Amino acid sequence: MKAMRNLALEAWMREHGYSANALAEAVNQAVDRLRGRPGSHDGASVRAWKSGRIRWPHAVTRLALEEVTGLPITDLGFVPRGRVAPAPAASEQEESDMKRRTLVGGIAAVAAAAAPGSSTRRIGMGDVHRLQHRFAEIIASDHRHGGQLGIEQKAAALADEALNLQNSGSASQRVRASLYASAAAFRSSAMWAAIDGGRYDIAKAHMREAQALAEMSGDQAIKFRIWSHTGTMYRHLGRPADALAANDVARSLHITRRDPLFACLGHARHAATLGLTGDDRGVKRLLGCARDSFESAEPDVVRPVWMTPVRDGAELETLSLAAHLRLGNYPQAEAHAHRSLTLLAPQMLRDRAINTARLAQAQLGQGAEEAAVTTAKQIPVDTATRHARVSRTLRQFTTALGSLAPDSAAARAWDDHTATSWRTAPSET
Repeated sequence: MKAMRNLALEAWMREHGYSANALAEAVNQAVDRLRGRPGSHDGASVRAWKSGRIRWPHAVTRLALEEVTGLPITDLGFVPRGRVAPAPAASEQEESDMKRRTLVGGIAAVAAAAAPGSSTRRIGMGDVHRLQHRFAEIIASDHRHGGQLGIEQKAAALADEALNLQNSGSASQRVRASLYASAAAFRSSAMWAAIDGGRYDIAKAHMREAQALAEMSGDQAIKFRIWSHTGTMYRHLGRPADALAANDVARSLHITRRDPLFACLGHARHAATLGLTGDDRGVKRLLGCARDSFESAEPDVVRPVWMTPVRDGAELETLSLAAHLRLGNYPQAEAHAHRSLTLLAPQMLRDRAINTARLAQAQLGQGAEEAAVTTAKQIPVDTATRHARVSRTLRQFTTALGSLAPDSAAARAWDDHTATSWRTAPSET
């Protein structure tokens, strides 16, 4: 007997813009949340569901599908074993398809008709996944440009969008928590963009809202990110005691015991802050702990998109560079700078520029003025002039160069470069 296509699932996928591969990925992530390890579905699995060859998936897959779509599994066209689904006659096919579309796209509206005053929409994990896709876009923009006011404003608007979605219909507790987590994630990106751009008063406002949203979500990863960013903010403000206290909150979260990669990031950021205090022994101890945690972490565990540079090892090298540079350990700082530049992904333009500027500082600290200027000149002019942290680091470099070798050929070459290139660079818009 020929299998009957699952028209309800097909209609849901069309309405919500899911390809077979995209739905498989969403289901795998839901399986991971349910049982602690991701599923193994792919596009072929979804095509088997759509074709009717698999009419009743395994229990954990059914739960994952319900989480992703926000609908009962039978409303998605799946049929329990032992139950026969009647096949529509050919003349009824179009009407059947329309009914299934109506069922999938408007089940909440039907419920509202039966119960006046109730919500007209069912919010599901599909809505959350669409927000998560937008969050990945924000992270990508940050990696390329960083600190720009436009990124901050877009992230804040998306945080509001996630909160508005809470009030647009009915949802399960899991979906509600995920929406709060998405709002917290967007707000933390707005906070980070403000920190990165030197807009610290605004960053504090974003921080307070992000922390409240994270508490409502219960999401340990986003709590870690917010408190870790808080530590970085206070480090940039020159308040190491507050930065260390915020780092301690992040490091005390149980996610750092569950996933060594989070512990690695916590230790490394703590070390970067200790560099401000001159605690050479503490920096080396914490960087050793960070390295041990990094080496014990499982590389293939599903983690938030913002953890990718940590998984690749680039963030550990970047923070090690920052810590040793602040201590005046210039040879060690230079070594970490070279390793970070090797590990950074091509799209990490902001971090590449900052670490190149720090490399120039480390070379200058060792008396290699010409090499330092050659390195600093590699930074693209638009990045050097439009990004607050890059500009600040290069101003520090300029001051140090003028102090150590004011009449050198290297200093004159650097002055010529900044005079001809920086003054014609576009300003931030």
